[in-house]
Amino acid sequence: MFFSKNIGMLLASAAFSDAAPYYNWKQVGVPVLGNAPYPNTTIAGLTVIDTPIVRAAREFTRAHADDATYKHQVRSWLFGSQIIANNETLKNTIDIEVQAVAAILHDLGWDQTPGSDVITPDHRFEVDGAIASRKFIEDFGDDNWDPRRTQLVFDAIALHTTRTIGYYKEPEVRMTSLGISVDYDGPKEGVTPEVYAAILAEFPNDDLVKATNETFTWVCATKPDITYDTQIQAWGDRFLPNYTTQGNLRIDHIFEYLLSDRSPTKQQL
Repeated sequence: MFFSKNIGMLLASAAFSDAAPYYNWKQVGVPVLGNAPYPNTTIAGLTVIDTPIVRAAREFTRAHADDATYKHQVRSWLFGSQIIANNETLKNTIDIEVQAVAAILHDLGWDQTPGSDVITPDHRFEVDGAIASRKFIEDFGDDNWDPRRTQLVFDAIALHTTRTIGYYKEPEVRMTSLGISVDYDGPKEGVTPEVYAAILAEFPNDDLVKATNETFTWVCATKPDITYDTQIQAWGDRFLPNYTTQGNLRIDHIFEYLLSDRSPTKQQL
């Protein structure tokens, strides 16, 4: 059961009333680590975290994704969870609930449903997903979801395609991207061929190439301005005849002011 923010505030206020002069503060923002007992279930023969928000995340992403995208997000979670589970250092440091929620929700920005409430006309799909996930946590997270844990999910989703940055942030951010990469690049340390095959047997990936190509091309077609100078640009270049980067790249505009008469120190190329 989830309590609304208003109910939570009322309960907190009551704690400081004359009838309740003492309040036993509960620590918040506590990471759920894989080195201690945690609520769990079995998926594809693997033991994974099973908390209310993880179950809610699966339901939420199912409502905002087609079959191919949903399976991709679940596989990404499972691959990342196994990398963590098979490394003692990672089990001692990574918040597995954060990793689960981030991975399961990471491609909300792929939602092509007309009128979708998680998509905007002017944000990168990663940012759409990060913003929608933050709102999801605000709506469904318990008191342990403090600003830092929520920010980790936001960053993990916003940066999951930018490995040159994400891999150097917090372990949860890196692990979210690393689990996603297994779905494209194949087994890595911590994901044996047997585990990889078991996950694919439960959530087949035979539609991943088609779904990725169609989605990235759709992004380039519907909001090209946010695709220039990103990895998505290549899909526009290759698959959309009217897509052009001419005059749209950062190099075309970065020196615009410095080379203009408006600059007090006008420069030359």
